[in-house]
Amino acid sequence: MRTADKWTDYRLLDCTCSEKLEMWGDIPLIRPDPQIIWKTDKRSEFWDKAYGHYHRSDKGGGQWSFKRKIPESWIISYGELKFIIRPTGFKHTGLFPEQAVNWDHMRDAIRGAGREISVLNLFAYTGGATLACAGAGASVCHVDASKGMVQWARDNAAASGLADRPIRWIVDDCEKFVAREIRRGRRYDAIVMDPPSYGRGPNQEVWKLEDCIYDLVKLCMGVMSDRPLFFLLNSYTTGLSPSVMAYILNETVAEKFGGTVTADEIGLPVESGKAVLPCGSTAIWRGDA
Repeated sequence: MRTADKWTDYRLLDCTCSEKLEMWGDIPLIRPDPQIIWKTDKRSEFWDKAYGHYHRSDKGGGQWSFKRKIPESWIISYGELKFIIRPTGFKHTGLFPEQAVNWDHMRDAIRGAGREISVLNLFAYTGGATLACAGAGASVCHVDASKGMVQWARDNAAASGLADRPIRWIVDDCEKFVAREIRRGRRYDAIVMDPPSYGRGPNQEVWKLEDCIYDLVKLCMGVMSDRPLFFLLNSYTTGLSPSVMAYILNETVAEKFGGTVTADEIGLPVESGKAVLPCGSTAIWRGDA
C-alpha cells in the first residue's frame, strides 16, 4: 500500500465502528466510512471533543451535528498547496487527503520530464491533482460536470498562488468533452482520471463506473500525445481492485504505447495504532521516455 504520510495540517487520529476521527487543521471532525468494519476501542480523547459529527440516515444521505460553532470554511496546506475545507451535506469536506500520495507522484514525473507537459484532469473535483500538476510546471485542462466543484477548484488555485498558471477550467461531461477534444485534434501528455462510482452529468447523463470506465479509458487514447508521460486512474469503488484497473491500463495504454503499469491501494496512517486505513486504489501507467 502507498501511504499519504507527509501531511502536517491533516491527521487521521483514530477509526472504529464505521467512523473515522480526523483533524482538519485544528478542527476535529467525525465522519462515516463503510470500510471501517472493525470494532476496536476508541483510543483518542478527541472522540468526545470533535466539533462536528456527520450522521448517516437510514433513508440515505445524512446530516452534520456540531458541538461547537466552526467557520463556514478554512484553509489547510500540503506543502505549497492550499485547500479550502468546507463540510458539505454529503459528508465530504472538499478534499481527499489520501490523494496526496498521487500528487507527489505526478509532480515528480512532471518535474523529471525535462519538457513541457500538458495534463488532462477528468472528474477533477476541487482540483488537488490540478494544483499539484500546475505547481510542478504543467499546463492543465481541469474538467468536472459540477459548476460548483470547478469554482471551488479555482478558489483553491487562487489560495495556492496558482491562479495565473495555464489552467483551463471546464464544466462538462467528461466523456463528451474527450470526444470533442479528439475532433479538435487536441493532445495531452498525461491524463488523470478519478471517476465516481455513480453520478450524473450536467444533462442528467448516468455514469456507473463498472459499465463506463473501460470505454472512457479507451476513448482517451485519442487525446494522448505521441510521447505520453503517465496515465493515472483512481477508484473508490470497492469492487474495482487495483489488479482490475491495472488490467484495463495494460490492455489500452500499454498496448498502444508500451511502458509499464503499477497498481496498489492508497491509504492514510492512523495515529492511534500501527495500521493504515485503505482509502481506494490507484493504477498508474508510465511511459518509457
